[in-house]
Amino acid sequence: MKTLSIVIPVFNEAKTIGEVLDRVRKAPAAGLIKELVVVDDGSRDGTREYLAGIREEGTRCIFHERNQGKGAAVRTGFAQATGDIVIVQDADFEYDPADYPRLLQPILEGKADVVLSSRFLAGQAHRVLYFWHSMGNRGLTLLSNVFTNLNLTDMESGYKVFTRDVIKRVTLQEDRFGFEPEVVAKVARLRCRVYEVGVSYAGRTYQEGKKITWKDGVRALWCIVKYSWIVRS
Repeated sequence: MKTLSIVIPVFNEAKTIGEVLDRVRKAPAAGLIKELVVVDDGSRDGTREYLAGIREEGTRCIFHERNQGKGAAVRTGFAQATGDIVIVQDADFEYDPADYPRLLQPILEGKADVVLSSRFLAGQAHRVLYFWHSMGNRGLTLLSNVFTNLNLTDMESGYKVFTRDVIKRVTLQEDRFGFEPEVVAKVARLRCRVYEVGVSYAGRTYQEGKKITWKDGVRALWCIVKYSWIVRS
């Protein structure tokens, strides 16, 4: 029986983490055994204490002593994951674990090495928010496509799924949200078979806890150039 490692980076999500973990545990996973790898990235709102009390079989919690960023938490999670397939799950309600079966299908059918999600492909519900944020996202996706020669619609989308072989071959460096363009550039250079799948999306406002800022967008521009063109490993 194959195992699905679900890497969950967490920072100050005391209001959502309990229900997110419950949804992940209950989500269909195409018959795979689920391993939850939760990485607390220096939370200060009670999230850390909540996670420290978890004794659920199949759930491991790892703690950063200080906040380093989503990319650093994902990197730690990848290092600890043991599954045949690895997926990144955000610790809020923006992405729905009910989408796991469609995300896993191309890999389980032997068609893909990497599956990336898209909030913009037709057919899935999404909350309507932030016109300029979406325009910035599309601009970054276009630039990423120019450098990687992929035809993605949503490079920054949160759900990313990898086979164990890909995880072993990719060395990540970015600590914050630069992880997104970095990992896309690196799997493209490995000539992985990449699929894109539409998912539902319930985006948060900044008042509700959204963390990405315009500074991360500027960093993403640099990461696209750096990891697609300059850095060769």
